[in-house]
Amino acid sequence: MAASRKKRNLVIVESPAKVKTIKKFLGSTYEVTASNGHVRDLPKSKMGIDIEHDYEPQYITIRGKGELLAGLRKLVKKADCIYLATDPDREGEAISWHLKTALKLDDSADKKVSRITFNEITKKAVTESLKNARELDMNLVNAQQTRRILDRMVGYEISPLLWAKVKRGLSAGRVQSVALRMIGDREDEINSFIPEEYWTLDAQFSVQGWTKPLLAHYYGKLEEVGKPARVDLSNREETMRIVDGLENAAFAVRDVKRSERTRKPPLPFTTSTLQQEASKVLNFSPQKTMRIAQQLYEGVEVKGQGTVALITYLRTDSVRISEEAQAAVAAFIGETYGEDYLQAQTREEKQTTKIQDAHEGIRPTEVTRLPAQIRESLSREQYRLYQLIWKRFVASRMSPARYETTQVRIQGTPAPAHKDMPVQIFSVSASRLLFDGFQKVYMEDEEEKTPSLGKGLDENSEISLDLFDPRQHYTQPAPHYNEASLVRALEEQGIGRPSTYAPTISTILARRYIVKEDKNLYMTELGEAVNDIMKKAFPTIVDLSFTANMEGLLDGIADGQVKWKTVIENFYPDLHEAVLQAEKDLEKIQIADEETEEICENCGRHMVIKYGPHGKFLACPGFPECHNTKPYYEKIGVACPKCGKDIIVRMSKKGRRYYGCMGNPECDFMVWQKPSAKRCPRCGGIMLEKGNRLVCADKECGYLEEQSEPANAFLEESTGE
Repeated sequence: MAASRKKRNLVIVESPAKVKTIKKFLGSTYEVTASNGHVRDLPKSKMGIDIEHDYEPQYITIRGKGELLAGLRKLVKKADCIYLATDPDREGEAISWHLKTALKLDDSADKKVSRITFNEITKKAVTESLKNARELDMNLVNAQQTRRILDRMVGYEISPLLWAKVKRGLSAGRVQSVALRMIGDREDEINSFIPEEYWTLDAQFSVQGWTKPLLAHYYGKLEEVGKPARVDLSNREETMRIVDGLENAAFAVRDVKRSERTRKPPLPFTTSTLQQEASKVLNFSPQKTMRIAQQLYEGVEVKGQGTVALITYLRTDSVRISEEAQAAVAAFIGETYGEDYLQAQTREEKQTTKIQDAHEGIRPTEVTRLPAQIRESLSREQYRLYQLIWKRFVASRMSPARYETTQVRIQGTPAPAHKDMPVQIFSVSASRLLFDGFQKVYMEDEEEKTPSLGKGLDENSEISLDLFDPRQHYTQPAPHYNEASLVRALEEQGIGRPSTYAPTISTILARRYIVKEDKNLYMTELGEAVNDIMKKAFPTIVDLSFTANMEGLLDGIADGQVKWKTVIENFYPDLHEAVLQAEKDLEKIQIADEETEEICENCGRHMVIKYGPHGKFLACPGFPECHNTKPYYEKIGVACPKCGKDIIVRMSKKGRRYYGCMGNPECDFMVWQKPSAKRCPRCGGIMLEKGNRLVCADKECGYLEEQSEPANAFLEESTGE
C-alpha cells in the first residue's frame, strides 16, 4: 500500500525580505513566497468608485503585478493549504483579501485557505500562528477599504481644482491637508505673537562654612497661608524696586524641606514615540526610522545565527507586552542588574485613543540578544536604532529612579527704611539621586538637571547676601513644528494612524508645501496658497475634529459597530457639493501668470508672473518660441533701514518666503515678517506686520499699535467690483 502524500502548504507574506527568515522555521512541506505588497488597487486613470451603484470600488490588478500573480496561481495549484500571512494590521488584512480574490481562492473548494498573523518573526511566533489560523476579518478589511475610498474621493475631487486654481501637479489629501493646516496655524500663531517683557531676579548668598555660593530665585512676597509661587517681574522698574527695597535687608533660612520622590520608567515604544525619540536622539527623520525599523523587523543576517528578525512589528499604538516577553526581560534584569532593579509590577499606559488591533509595543524579539553582541552584523544606523529600542524596552520593565529633593526658602526682611515692603522670599530647589533604577540603562533628556545642595544647611545656618542678578527676558512663541513634534501633535489630535505619519510628512515635503530647515518645518508660498484654498473652500476636510471623528468611525467599522458603506455615502455628497461651489467661488483667484509691465527684451511681449518650485519668476508668454526668464522682485513699498534701497519679497533656497534688501548681497537686511512703511514713533525703527498689529522690530523698544485692518493675507479673493 502506497504511503499517503504529505500535505503541501503555501505561505504568502508581503515582503520578500521575510521569505528567507520564515522559510528556515518551517519544514520541507512549506513553500514561502511574497506578494510584494498590494496586488490590486483603484485605477489611477479615474476615481474608480461607482457613485451610482452603492459606491462600489472598482479594483484592478496593479500594473506590473500580472506576472507575479501568474506565478502565485501556479504555486496555489500545487498547494493543499494556503496561509495568507501578510502584516498584522488593517492594511495587511486587506492585502490578504485582495490576494484571495485575485487568486480566486473562494472558488477552490478543495483547498483550505486561512489567515495567520504574527507580531514577530520568530520560530515560536510563526509556528503558533499556524496553530491559530483563522478566517479573514472582513471588518478590518472594510475599515481599510473605507480609508482608501475616502482618501481617493478627497484626492480625486479636490486635486483637479488645485490644478486649475494654483498649478498642475498639486494634490490634496484627507490627512495631509490637515497636517498642512496644523503647520500653517502654528506659523500664523508665531507670526502674530507679540513678545512681552519680563524680568527674573536671582540672588547669590554666602553660607557660613561653605566654599561655594548658594544661588536662589526670587519667589515673591511671603504668604503665611499657603505657599508662595514663583513670580516673574514685569519690567525693570518693578525689579529694581524689589532690589532697592532689599538693600540692607536681613536674610535668614526660613525653612528646609526634604522629601523623596520617584521617576517612573518610560513605556515601551509605539510607532509614534519611536519616531519622536529617534528624531531627538539619533536625528533620524520619521521616514528613515520606519525604513530601518522595517529592516530590523523583517530580518538581518547575523554572524553565526543566519537571518534573524530583531524587533517586533513596527506599526503599533499599543504598549502591551506579551507574558512570555515579560518573563524573559524580568529574568534578564534580575540576573544582570539585580533584583532591586526589577519593577515590582508592570504598568500600562492609560489609553486616550483606540488601540489598533491590540498589538504589542515595539521590543527586541530576544532581550538576551544584546546590541553590542551583534554590532558587527548591523549597519551603523541599524545598530543605533536597535540599541535605542532594546534600551527602552529593558528600562520599561525596571524599577523607578529615586531622588531626595530639597527646597530651601530664604526670607528677606526689609530694613526699617523700607518698612512698607513685605517680607520677600527666595527659593532654592535641588535634588540628589538615591537610586538610579531604570536610568542605569536608559536616560531621557528630561532627567534631573537641578544641582545637589551641600550638607548641613538648616534653619540655623548663617547666610549673607553677595549680590543680586536681575535679568531681562522676553516671552517666546510656540516653536515651529519639527517632524517629531508634528508626529506627536497628529497623534494627540487623533489624526491618522501609526502607518500614516511618515508618508504624510513625506508627501507634503515632496509637494514643496513645506520645507525643512534646521529640523524645523516651514510653510512655503505654494503651501500657503494650497492651505488658503483648502480652508476657504473645504473647511470640513481640514477641520481637526472632523478628521479625528472620521478615525473614530474607521475604528467602529473595524469593530463591526459601523457599516462601512454608510460612512462613505454620508461623506461623498457634501464633498462633491463643496467642490462644485468652490469651482464657482474660487474662479477669480490668481497667483500666477499675471501680466506685468516688464517687456521681454527678446520678443517685446509683456512678461508674466509664473510660479516655480522656489517661488515666483518672470517668464515670456511666448514660450516655447521664446524661453526668456528673469527673477521677479515683488516690491512692498518699504525702504531698507540699512541702505535705503527697496525691500522685496525673497525666497530661501528651500522655498521659504522672507523680506530682504534689493541690494543683497551688499546689504544683509532681512526679516521673516512683512515690514511696514510706517516707522516706530518711539524709536524710529522699522515696524513689522503681525496679524492686525504693527510691532517694532526692536524688542528693547517694544512699541506696538493696533491696525484698523489686518495685514494682507497671501491670497485674496477678487470681489469683481
